[in-house]
Amino acid sequence: PGSVGGGLLMNAGAYGGELKNTVESVVYYYLPQQTLCEMSAEDCRFAYRSSIFQKLGGCVILSAVFRLEKGDSAQIATKMRELNEKRREKQPLDLPSAGSAFKRPEGHFAAALIEQAGLKGFSVGGAQVSEKHSGFVVNTGNATAADVYELMKQVRNTVYEKFSVELEPEVIILPPDYALEDNS
Repeated sequence: PGSVGGGLLMNAGAYGGELKNTVESVVYYYLPQQTLCEMSAEDCRFAYRSSIFQKLGGCVILSAVFRLEKGDSAQIATKMRELNEKRREKQPLDLPSAGSAFKRPEGHFAAALIEQAGLKGFSVGGAQVSEKHSGFVVNTGNATAADVYELMKQVRNTVYEKFSVELEPEVIILPPDYALEDNS
C-alpha cells in the first residue's frame, strides 16, 4: 500500500503494529449507491491484511481519522531511525517491488519457508525472489506483471509441495483483462 487508502484497505502494518490500532473512522465513496459514507473503525472489521472494504467492493477510500498517542519527540525520532535502519538492512530497497509478496502463514514466516525451499534468487523473466529478503519479489529491470504472477505461482506451489503450507498473496492480484466499469 502506497497511500492511506491502500493501507486501510489492506490494514497495512509492520513491526507489530497495524493501521487498525490507530484508526477511529474512515470516509469513503460507495460507487454502487453513489453515496458518501463514514464508517467507524469497529465496523471496518480490520483483521490481518484485510478490511470490510475488500469484501464490499466499489469503495473509494477518501480520508480517515487517526487516534495518535502523545509521546516524547526524541524517543519517537530514535524509534523511527531504528525502524528505517532495520528496513534498509533487511529489505531490498534498491530494486522495485510491491513490498511483501505473501502474508505470514499461521505459525510460520513466508520468507523463511521460501528460503528453506531453495527459492532465494529464483527468477521468472525479470521477476526475482529477492536475494536480500526472500519475502519480496523484485523487478530486476524488465519484469512484466505476467513474470511476477508466474513467479508467485511457482513459489506458492513449491512451498506447498515441500511444507504443506499454502502461501496467500499479500498483494491484490487483478486479472489481466481487469477493467474499471463506468458506474454513472
